[in-house]
Amino acid sequence: MTDSNVKLSVREKIGYSLGDLSANLIFQTLMTFLAFFYTDVYKIPPAAASGIIFAGGMAGAFFNPIMGVIADRTSTRWGKFRPWILWTALPFGIMAILAFSTPDFGEKGKIAYALITYFLLVLVYSANNLPYASLSGVLTGNIAERNSISSYRFVAVMVAQFIVQVLLLPLVLILGDGDQTKGFETTMAIFAGVGVVFFIITFLTTRERVIPKPEQKSSIREDLGDLVRNKPWIAMLVLTIVIFITLALKGGTYVYYFENYLSEAHLVAFLNDIGFNGFIDGLNNMFTRMGMHGFQWPEDAPTSGFSLFNAGGIIFMIVGIMFSKKLADRFGKRDVFGAGLFLSALCLLVFVFYKPESIALVFFTQVLHGFFYGLTIPLLWAMIADVADYSEWKNNRRATAIIFSAMIFGLKAGLSIGGALVAGLLGGFGYEESAAVQTPEVLNGIKLMMSVFPTVTFMIGFSCLFFYTIDKKTEVQLEKELSERRKTDTNR
Repeated sequence: MTDSNVKLSVREKIGYSLGDLSANLIFQTLMTFLAFFYTDVYKIPPAAASGIIFAGGMAGAFFNPIMGVIADRTSTRWGKFRPWILWTALPFGIMAILAFSTPDFGEKGKIAYALITYFLLVLVYSANNLPYASLSGVLTGNIAERNSISSYRFVAVMVAQFIVQVLLLPLVLILGDGDQTKGFETTMAIFAGVGVVFFIITFLTTRERVIPKPEQKSSIREDLGDLVRNKPWIAMLVLTIVIFITLALKGGTYVYYFENYLSEAHLVAFLNDIGFNGFIDGLNNMFTRMGMHGFQWPEDAPTSGFSLFNAGGIIFMIVGIMFSKKLADRFGKRDVFGAGLFLSALCLLVFVFYKPESIALVFFTQVLHGFFYGLTIPLLWAMIADVADYSEWKNNRRATAIIFSAMIFGLKAGLSIGGALVAGLLGGFGYEESAAVQTPEVLNGIKLMMSVFPTVTFMIGFSCLFFYTIDKKTEVQLEKELSERRKTDTNR
C-alpha cells in the first residue's frame, strides 16, 4: 500500500469540494422540497407522495452495498473511485431534470412517473456519490489533512444549501414567471448543467494516493464479515440514518411551517422592522433600472421569511464549520460531534414553545441551531474515513468503498424515511393543499414536526456515539501505525 501521509494543495481541495457542491444542488432540493414539490406542485396526494419517497429512496439505498463492492473492485488507470465521478456526471444531470419535470398525466400516471424517476435518480446518486465519498479516504492518509478536506467540502455544501434553501423558491417564481411547475423545471435544468461541469472538474483535479497492496485480495464475504464485526462502522451506520431522517424531516417541514403556521401579519412586520423588505425593494429597483424586469423578488412574506430563516441558519453553520477543524484537532472528532449534536437538538426542542407570533425567537433559535449543527457537519464524513482506517488497522485489508457505503446507505435511507414522514405525517394530521387555512390539528402537527420529532431522532444519534470507540487517542494511534505499516509495505 502506497504511503500517502501528504499535504494536499488548495487546488485539489477546492476541486474535490466542487463535487459536493454539485451533488448537493440536487440533494438539498430533494431533502427540502421533494415532499412540497409532489404535494403542492405536481398535485400528488400526500399519502402517495410519502410512499414514493420511501419506496423509491429505500430501493436506491439498498443498492449502496452493491455499489461499494463494485467500486472497491474497480481498477483503471485513473484509480478506483475517480472514474465513477466522470461516468455518472451526465446521467446524474439528466435524471435530476426528469425527476422535477411535470408531464400532464392522470393521478396514477403521475405517481408512476414520480416513482420511476425518483428511483433512477437515487440509483445514479449512489453510483456517483459513494465513489466520491470514498475518494476522500484515499486522497491522503494524513488525519489533519482529512479534517481540512472535510472543512473545504462542507463549505461547498453550505454554498449549495444556501442556493437551494434561500434562493430556490424565489428562483422558481422568477424563472417560472409565477408558475411553480415551469419554474422548478427551469431551475433544476440550470442546477443539473452546473453540476455536470463541476463533477468533471473534480475528476480532473484529484488523485488517489492510498492504494491497496497489489497482493491484497478479499472476498465479498470477508469484506462483509469485517463490517459486521466493526463496532464503529455499525455506530456510524445508525448515526447516519437518524441524522438524515432529522435533516429531511425538519428541512421538509420548514416550507409548510412558514406557509401555514407562522402569522403572516407578524412576519411582515418583522421583515419591515429589520429592514429586509426595504433591502428587497432597493434590489428590485436596481434590477428594474438595469432592464431586468423579470428578476423581481416575489411579493410573498412566507417565501421571504423562509429564505431569510434558512440564510441565517446557513451563515452560522458556516461559522460552526470554521471552528470545527480546530476543535476536532484538539478534542477529537467524536467528542466535538457529540457536543454539537446535543446542543443543536436542544435548539430544535424549544420550537415547540413558540407561538405563531414569536417571529424574532424563531429566527434567533435557528441561528443558534445553525452554529451548533455546523460544528458536526465536516466531521461525519471524516469519521467514516477514520472507520476505514480502523478496519484496515484491525484486518490488514482496506475496503474503502464498502465502508463508505454505510454513509450513503444511511444518507438515502434517512432521506427516504424523513421525507416520507413529512408527507405521511401531514396526511395523517389532515393537511389539505388547497385549504386557505389549515385546521388546528394540522398546525399543531407542523409544530411538532419542527421541534419534538427531530429532537428525538437527534438524541438517538447522540446515543450512538457511546458505541463509537475512535476517540482522539485512537485517531493518533491509527494514523501513526498505519503510516509506519504503509512505509514498510512500500519498501519491500
